[in-house]
Amino acid sequence: MAIGQGRVLVVDDNKDILLAARLLLRRHVAEVKTETDPRRLPELLAAGDIDVILLDMNFTRDVTSGEEGFAWLERILEIDPQVVVVLITAYGGVDLAVQAIRAGATDFVLKPWQNEKLVATITAAVKLRASRREVAELRRRHRQLSVDLDRSFGELVGASLPMQRIYAVIEKVAATDASVLILGENGTGKELVAREIHRRSGRADEVFVTVDMGSIPEALFESELFGHVKGAFTGAGGRRVGRFEIADGGTLFLDEIGNLPSSLQSKVLSVLENREVVPLGSNAPRPIDVRLLAATNAPIYEKVAREEFRQDLLYRINTVEVRLPSLRERRDDIPLLARHFLSTFRRKYDSAVRDIAPAALEMLERHAWPGNVRELRHVIERAVIMAGGDRLRRRDFDFSADATAAGGLDLDDCNLERIEKAAVARALEKHDGNVSRAARELGLTRASLYRRRRRYGV
Repeated sequence: MAIGQGRVLVVDDNKDILLAARLLLRRHVAEVKTETDPRRLPELLAAGDIDVILLDMNFTRDVTSGEEGFAWLERILEIDPQVVVVLITAYGGVDLAVQAIRAGATDFVLKPWQNEKLVATITAAVKLRASRREVAELRRRHRQLSVDLDRSFGELVGASLPMQRIYAVIEKVAATDASVLILGENGTGKELVAREIHRRSGRADEVFVTVDMGSIPEALFESELFGHVKGAFTGAGGRRVGRFEIADGGTLFLDEIGNLPSSLQSKVLSVLENREVVPLGSNAPRPIDVRLLAATNAPIYEKVAREEFRQDLLYRINTVEVRLPSLRERRDDIPLLARHFLSTFRRKYDSAVRDIAPAALEMLERHAWPGNVRELRHVIERAVIMAGGDRLRRRDFDFSADATAAGGLDLDDCNLERIEKAAVARALEKHDGNVSRAARELGLTRASLYRRRRRYGV
């Protein structure tokens, strides 16, 4: 290992041992400190510049039990759980080594040590410390990223009775590890609810992994979810970790689970029941600890009745069921949401817009909102960008309220985007949210339809 990596503290009451360790290790690490008195450990650790501690297990003359070492090991890990501790002793065997590892030590070295072995042990310990720091930093970034993502999606906003019921369910279910199925139309905030459940759960510091089941080509479903090993299929040049493994320890959100192909439903059920995945091309199961949240806008119970979705899988994913209201069912929240989005985009675009005119708010409240909150968010964002004054007025909103409220196409409208948006919304409504059928009627692929749904917020 190159000089410059790792700071090591050697604690032993034998000065000859300290000298030997210093002379050996200083050629391999950035810094070697030595100390004869373990009582100074809290003070030395407080400086926060120690990566690895090489700790003797016995400091009292004629004592060989190692109890002192275990006591100081416990104290060290209380002060800094990330520091790597290697225990050393002249008296020990396999049982003591096993006990040391169980107590939190990373390794166990016997005196007199072999120089090469000690260097290899310390090298590995320094790398482990670096890995722990990296994991801690990734978790910190993940927490910040989660905050940023939640901020970019907006927060759950609403004071209506339907939303109060949703908040009450979230509060009850979040602290558990129960699977939750979130039902609702597109744009109602299903992912926001999932993120809020995760944020309030005991897994909040772990990863939140989202899988949009509707955007994955059917041929790649298994590889995306479960991963694959090298050579599993043509083009599999190396191992790929699936989403279930990535979410290990955290929360996995399967959005639009109603689009899960029948051929994979039994495999997902098996993963959830056995809590292990088998990557494509492998026979070795990998244990996982994942909390599952799922969502769909599809009529899932009708799909079960038509035998398009397994009933036992439905039971497994909906320990608790949350039904989100459409924006039409919570019109009292429209002014609150509109002002919330106005505040968000006013800051984002450094806009002079500060308010929404009463007549404009009244128009927003009358609108049908087939795209729900997502559509409202998009409409407010566009209005803020295009507005010329300090207040949003009716003319700043680019939709035909009457035509959209009627749920049909405005034949006098020559705007291609509005026509396409209305056609997409109408096809999805006609086929009860079934993407495959709607795509066929529109002459689109499923992926193309999903892109348009996201674009138009329907």
